[in-house]
Amino acid sequence: MPELPEVEVVRSGLETHVVGRTVASVEVLHPRAIRRHVPGEADFVGRLTGAKITATRRRGKYLWFDLADGTAVLAHLGMSGQMLVQPRDAVDEKHLRVRFRFADDGPELRFVDQRTFGGLSLSDLVEIDGTVVPSAVAHIARDPMDPLFDVVAVSRALRARRTEVKRALLDQTLVSGIGNIYADEALWRVGLHWSRPTDRLTAAQARDVLTAAADVMAEALRVGGTSFDSLYVNVNGESGYFSRSLDAYGREGEPCRRCGSPIVREAFANRSSFSCPRCQPRPRIRRR
Repeated sequence: MPELPEVEVVRSGLETHVVGRTVASVEVLHPRAIRRHVPGEADFVGRLTGAKITATRRRGKYLWFDLADGTAVLAHLGMSGQMLVQPRDAVDEKHLRVRFRFADDGPELRFVDQRTFGGLSLSDLVEIDGTVVPSAVAHIARDPMDPLFDVVAVSRALRARRTEVKRALLDQTLVSGIGNIYADEALWRVGLHWSRPTDRLTAAQARDVLTAAADVMAEALRVGGTSFDSLYVNVNGESGYFSRSLDAYGREGEPCRRCGSPIVREAFANRSSFSCPRCQPRPRIRRR
């Protein structure tokens, strides 16, 4: 699933192409694409027709367009969602779900989603802690790349949890934007096993892993994010290249770049977790 860098790549591309434009028409080609918009297709299309896009924004893995009327088009890419800017005469993609045409007759915006896990909806904007966000994502925490992210406060909250450190990093109500890939990368950088109990972290370790997550995502962002297949692309259909720089994720059996030990893969919450058995030793079980 796309994580913060991949979503930010899409958001920044959209900013160039859609901000300041007025929607002329919206075509919904698959009902699942707007299933989160409870009032239904007619309301979605009617409210967007004639709307002006004033900004593109993101929090964690969610992105949205601010509209001039004070509402927002909220998008979640799911497993395979793509936001593509295409010429009006371009051939429709096989999995095209929603099409936006604009009053200037310029390139159209297309939401393409092979697996239909993603979707679009309209949401009112609300102010939370000095930041305006769609009401549907008001529960999502700030991410490590947010200028107002408080690493000290979040590290304190992380240590107060009674769970494993990776599960805490994936909890979007604690810190958003970090998914399986960048959690593994951050933990490798600071030498922590994914199952380390959060209440056994020192204050410095908690801060370090959050800082490492911000650093690795910033590095990924500079090269367009991490693409493992053709489904992870920017608005021009181009893939990112950070997969070539990963130190842990997806490198089972390959030598650790620090110590040379083979990277191991372990089952984790119906997914996989990758780590170095020497640099990231499994924590010892507490005994009474």
